[in-house]
Amino acid sequence: MVEYTLAHIGINAAGAEESLAAAKQLEALFGFAVKEGNSSNFAGTVAEIMKKPGRGTHGHIGIGTPDVAAAKADLEARGFTFEESSAVYTPEGVLKAIYLNGEVLGFAIHLMKKP
Repeated sequence: MVEYTLAHIGINAAGAEESLAAAKQLEALFGFAVKEGNSSNFAGTVAEIMKKPGRGTHGHIGIGTPDVAAAKADLEARGFTFEESSAVYTPEGVLKAIYLNGEVLGFAIHLMKKP
């Protein structure tokens, strides 16, 4: 049985200033520590605020799974498809992240390796 957990919610912001302001607002509200990055800012591990619009109309939902390849196979067996160009592999060739095709209410779905 494949295990799925919510890893984070990715939210598209219009720019770097809006992204940082949103991350700081979540920090003030809930104590989620801000971690500034190159393409996004995180508020704890729950919210990734993109510095420019990324995949998904509104952003993405990061779904964690211990084995991304097994999760991909599970979803493909149930008729779902993937954006193969989004696949990220480790140097050893292990699939560690990939986006599904389509959106759920304006959010792309991003599978990612999480223990």
